[in-house]
Amino acid sequence: MFAAALATACGPSEPQVPTDAESPGVSTAALTELVLNGSFSGSTVAPWWSGANTQSRVENGRLRVDVAGGTANPWDALIGQSGIPLVNGRAYTLSFTASASVSTTARVTVQLESAPYTAPLDRQVTLDGTSRRFTFPFTSTVATSSGQVTFQLGGRAAGFSAFIDDVSLTTDDGGGSGGPLAMTSGFYIDPNSNPANWVRANSGDPRAARIQSSIANNLAARWFAAWSGDITTAVSSFVAAADAADKLPVLVAYNIPGRDCGSHSGGGAGSPEAYRTWISAFASAIGNRPAVVIIEPDAVAQLDCLANDSERQTRISLIRYATEQFRDRAPNTWAYLDAGNAMWINADTMAQRLENMGVRNVRGFALNVSNFYTTAQSATYAGSVNASLSSRYGYTKPFVVDTSRNGNGSNGEWCNPAGRKIGATNQVGAGGAEMLLWVKVPGDSDGQCGVAPNTPAGTFMPDVAIRMIDGL
Repeated sequence: MFAAALATACGPSEPQVPTDAESPGVSTAALTELVLNGSFSGSTVAPWWSGANTQSRVENGRLRVDVAGGTANPWDALIGQSGIPLVNGRAYTLSFTASASVSTTARVTVQLESAPYTAPLDRQVTLDGTSRRFTFPFTSTVATSSGQVTFQLGGRAAGFSAFIDDVSLTTDDGGGSGGPLAMTSGFYIDPNSNPANWVRANSGDPRAARIQSSIANNLAARWFAAWSGDITTAVSSFVAAADAADKLPVLVAYNIPGRDCGSHSGGGAGSPEAYRTWISAFASAIGNRPAVVIIEPDAVAQLDCLANDSERQTRISLIRYATEQFRDRAPNTWAYLDAGNAMWINADTMAQRLENMGVRNVRGFALNVSNFYTTAQSATYAGSVNASLSSRYGYTKPFVVDTSRNGNGSNGEWCNPAGRKIGATNQVGAGGAEMLLWVKVPGDSDGQCGVAPNTPAGTFMPDVAIRMIDGL
């Protein structure tokens, strides 16, 4: 995709072969509440505890926390509740309402209550005099009966007061109401990906075994666009196969009009009306079955390359429409709106675009699709985006990272650069992300450039696949 200094360039290579809804992927089934006395409706603070530099009391039906000044770190002044059970791989949602007497940054965690204090949820929020509701969906990466929720308020020279109310940590009983991760037994590996098809057709090639074991056996995502044919049939067949295997499919919707600003992966629906029909059918074809969807790689970040304000407003309305379709037609889908990469769009600008294009309607946002930046770089950028979402709009969102080609990080090039490597395989709750996913197909060309100057976008190249495996 884009180098940091470029305003417009190419996007991901296209495969040629085949309420304010904070948690739309969670069904309306009953949830289990894990926090006690989260509404502070009585006079007692228990079982909430205070650290050495905080004093807490119930005041006007909410928890008032007086925080001493002169602390160095967030955890030097904290409150929390312990004894909370967590199940590895299960989906949870932490929600609370908070404000403060001064503008300050607080750290909120769900973590182990003793060393190494592993935190499946670790978020920063900005508090000020306006009371705001915060909601954080996440998936636990630990199994324990000794988890805790903490509000870490230290690190300020001067003292202040924080006000916290309606704290809730919910999950389901494992039967499926915790979203698609709880409804399935792992990621669905696409048996008809470009690498898998190449291996079947070239089983005698000495490269085939390595490509099968290192790439084809790990690739989850299937990209859908005009090449998919009838979108209802294509999506329904893919999701049905995953559902029959009790696995979670990952799909990419990649058909926005004016896709990739007409560059290597140009194309897309022929009109706004055609796109609305297509994306509505896409979501309807998933229906109630569990799925993960990445919505329109590059489309949000590439807003700048459109010719005029009318085209930009059309793009905004189409992306928002897409988020609404997944919210309304695919209740067990976790959809993520693509937010570019760590070195492309200023985080505050991206936060405003995500808000305008409907990220509230879906699970969260996706980063690094078809790019090479490290997971740590992506997580840092996601933290900045979430900080802006929190300060501007009072909410944050989970994020996922494409790790298919980020094993060696980025060298500043985006189009078939040499020396790149496959990254961490599909997994839940690592590197600060809700999921690490293989979205881009390692070995597929980004376009006629770099180490594949004569290979069109989306064409699988076994030599480049081997380079990706070896990091050459």
